[in-house]
Amino acid sequence: MQHYQAGRVAPLALRPKEASDACPEYDGEEKTCLQFPLPVTMDPVAFMRPYKDATSKTNVKINFAHGTTTLGFKFQGGVVIAVDSRATAGPFIASQTVKKVIEINPYLLGTMAGGAADCSYWERWLAMQCRLYELRNKERISVAAASKILCNLVYSYRHMDLSMGTMICGWDKKGPGLYYVDNDGTRFTNNIISCGSGSLYAYGVLDQGYKWDLTPEEAFELARRAIFHATYRDSYSGGTISIYHMKETGWVKISASDVGPLYYDYNLAMC
Repeated sequence: MQHYQAGRVAPLALRPKEASDACPEYDGEEKTCLQFPLPVTMDPVAFMRPYKDATSKTNVKINFAHGTTTLGFKFQGGVVIAVDSRATAGPFIASQTVKKVIEINPYLLGTMAGGAADCSYWERWLAMQCRLYELRNKERISVAAASKILCNLVYSYRHMDLSMGTMICGWDKKGPGLYYVDNDGTRFTNNIISCGSGSLYAYGVLDQGYKWDLTPEEAFELARRAIFHATYRDSYSGGTISIYHMKETGWVKISASDVGPLYYDYNLAMC
């Protein structure tokens, strides 16, 4: 028996309005844009529940543990983005060199927290949509519109086990922009955003040192210190700290620092 059907959507997976929001090419009958195969069932969420519910009798469990630390904040010089580079699968460190900043275009950046495959796939899909918008309208897409496209997409797949906690940052006609989007379709903007398993530790450092009139050098140091302290306390975060600066002229990668040597720079403050 064939359990999956590629290229079409299960009957209740997407309502027409949700499909049209997520895909401009929606024709009212069938989604013609990129999508995942879904279980051929009236309720895909209920179909998948026994395979991830810890109380079910099945031996198949597809839940996985993951963690990271990413942060971004706006200041008088633009937006600073900082991320670690560790990928984990439960207690196993799968990689120390994951690139958690997706360079959507010269004026837009996205970060990864959650499932690396989900974040990377859909943010690269977002890069395609932003380029199509630019070709159709002869101007760059705004940060708010880019984040809304991603929000509409993940909302159409809510409760289907996507794992995403991303930040979209950039510079447009209104100046610097920073938005958070997650797999439930939550979307908001703020001057300071951090997500991932180490975000609570990063927030503690940011709350202490953040102010709007930071110089670029002070902003870079604050971001680096916040990520470092998160990697020190959170075993799911580590590797390399990458820092990006979003300016009116576009993003610039500032540095990539291994967390090991940084311990000796910050250890006196932690004693």
